[in-house]
Amino acid sequence: MLLGHGPDGPVRGQRVAITGLGVLACCGIGVEAFWAGLLRPWTGGERRVPGFDPADWFGPKEARRVDRFAQLSVAAADLALADAGDLGADPARCGVVFGTGIGGLESLEAQLRVHDHKGPRRVSPFLIPMMMPNAGAGTISIRNGWRGPCETVTTACAAGTHALAAAARLIASGRCDVVIGGGAEAAMTDLGIAAFTNMTALSSSGHSRPFDARRDGFAIAEGAGALVLERWEHATARGARIYGELLGAGSTADAHHITAPAPGGGGAAACIELALADAEVEPSAIGHINAHGTSTPLNDLSEGQAITKVFGASGPPVTSTKGVTGHALGAAGAIEAVASVLTIERRLIPPTDGYETPDPEIAIDIVAGDPRPYEPAPVLSNSFGFGGHNGCLVIGPAV
Repeated sequence: MLLGHGPDGPVRGQRVAITGLGVLACCGIGVEAFWAGLLRPWTGGERRVPGFDPADWFGPKEARRVDRFAQLSVAAADLALADAGDLGADPARCGVVFGTGIGGLESLEAQLRVHDHKGPRRVSPFLIPMMMPNAGAGTISIRNGWRGPCETVTTACAAGTHALAAAARLIASGRCDVVIGGGAEAAMTDLGIAAFTNMTALSSSGHSRPFDARRDGFAIAEGAGALVLERWEHATARGARIYGELLGAGSTADAHHITAPAPGGGGAAACIELALADAEVEPSAIGHINAHGTSTPLNDLSEGQAITKVFGASGPPVTSTKGVTGHALGAAGAIEAVASVLTIERRLIPPTDGYETPDPEIAIDIVAGDPRPYEPAPVLSNSFGFGGHNGCLVIGPAV
């Protein structure tokens, strides 16, 4: 057993079981609705979580004091914990690691309007705890009475993936028996959309077309995903259903540009290789890749080149679920980790919605049109974010 690894050390050590899933996305709330949504074409419209009512998780007074991103964090965590069943764990050995790219932008924007129109004395005294990025993780910890590590990762669009990697290391190192990891985002405010629009990151057509030759930017979304990670022996001792195992993770930086990926995908390729080495699996063992695939010209090209560098011309089938879900920024990696686990469990790869016209510069096997049958094998899940952050997870079947 390998102990004492820091936040960038290996996941290897104690085996990390995945025993609970929670997800809220524009295609549905909960695992069943989410999975059904991934298997059918997106019908259009804003990619907000439909029918989300914070009253299902909070009282009216409390809901007014919790930003939407933290509300989504709590909801995803609660769904995952309910799915995991009775954990029977020592609260001092239970932790939370949640990610977000932006945090409480909705609350900040609303209180800026209050400040400008009604004066500084009318600004809510709850603004700071509402807008702080760690509010999601903190609220989850408080509600469950968990006294182990409670941490927040803010690495833009890689945050959800990095949070799950950090959560897994708390299990692998022997520090915790149970950790809930994930990410949430709710940045679809007037200011957020204007900012992404003006930096030309969003699709002018409103379509998410990952890896397609016509791609012209991402479709912004909100949502949250959460996984209950558990020490394998703890999970088996309580008779838990184990969806799979988090085998390994990688993290690198491009050190190139604050928003653009490194040309040629070198940083992403290095991250994939680190994740595979951490999981102790060869590239040939990967059966499927859940790509970052944002539908932006540079990101998709760079990721495609990285995949080819690591896996060669005949690499595993690739899908980007962002064709349906859009890009939920700091929540994306967590949402896609849920999709990766379900791909193994349901023995089916969701198609890349919006992909129709191949890009001759991207030579990878894109799953498109219909779902593809899948014989359970390790899945690689990629996330890459502004700032040059790269994060990869390797998720395997429960064996």
